Amino acid sequence: MPVIHADKAAVTQVKNGVTRYLIHEQQLMTVVIDFNNGPWEAPDPPHSHVHEQTTYVAAGEIIFFCEGEPDERLKEGDMFCVPSGKLHTIQVLSTHVRLVDSFTPLRTDFLGV
Repeated sequence: MPVIHADKAAVTQVKNGVTRYLIHEQQLMTVVIDFNNGPWEAPDPPHSHVHEQTTYVAAGEIIFFCEGEPDERLKEGDMFCVPSGKLHTIQVLSTHVRLVDSFTPLRTDFLGV
């Protein structure tokens, strides 16, 4: 279906205080991820993936860490991108953060495939 209503979305609990829901086509995926467990004392462990990623900070404040780049403090309205294979992570600075991630190709691990 080409439409997802937020109040009817199939929400997945990623871990305590972190949920996500998503929409996708064959090569592009958009994921809304909510962090309701902030602020964090330290960043999550860095990770990488083959997918290209862009992220929009829809609410809250974070620090974005990306291999080879200076750390960036980001707030609502800011964006970042991650090339394929680059180590990256975030640290949540506010009580609530909402990120809107886009990935290509699809994150099949998010689909349970």
